[in-house]
Amino acid sequence: MDLTPIKNIIFDLGGVIINIDYQKSIKELQKLCKDDCQIEFSQKEQSHLFDLYETGNSSSEEFRNNLRESYKMPNASDEEIDEAWNAMLLDIPKERIDLLLELGKKYRIFLLSNTNAIHLKRFNEIVEHSFTIPSLDSLFEGAYYSHLVGKRKPDAEIFKLILNQHSLNKEETLFIDDSIQHVKSADELGLKTLHLQPPLTINKFFQNNEAV
Repeated sequence: MDLTPIKNIIFDLGGVIINIDYQKSIKELQKLCKDDCQIEFSQKEQSHLFDLYETGNSSSEEFRNNLRESYKMPNASDEEIDEAWNAMLLDIPKERIDLLLELGKKYRIFLLSNTNAIHLKRFNEIVEHSFTIPSLDSLFEGAYYSHLVGKRKPDAEIFKLILNQHSLNKEETLFIDDSIQHVKSADELGLKTLHLQPPLTINKFFQNNEAV
């Protein structure tokens, strides 16, 4: 990819910066079910209760209660649900933090994540315990979390929000995500895009393109 015209980079979080395993949360949540249950959550699609939480239309308390009611886990405590829900969040390799610090010297960099309050708290705990930076947000010129802005990928409006708020030229902006539906939406808007798939990582991509 020719990065010569690129001045701005928008990064997804899960699967791009932080390692993630959706199945871990599904398995842990299913353990809390009174009877056998199928948790309707994946990288590509999810049930309405997860959508509500990721767009800020339900609180953490409402999200937990919706899980208890929808999946028959009446005896699950708040702590048990939070731990199960956070099980998908693995680690952030130090090399990715180092890369972002270097890229921030050359490009305007932004974060765009479909996430929620419980996960955001855990993201920042991981950063606080593993690195010397004050927070995840401190790495970026702007950080956009779906539950705080009320919009989520692949909705075109969340991309427009970032472009407009920071006066970004879409032809000069690269969007990196591991979910193809999000990449397609950004591509249709005219952004440059990268669908990040294993074994490719952001470090390998930028090293291969001599961007750092």
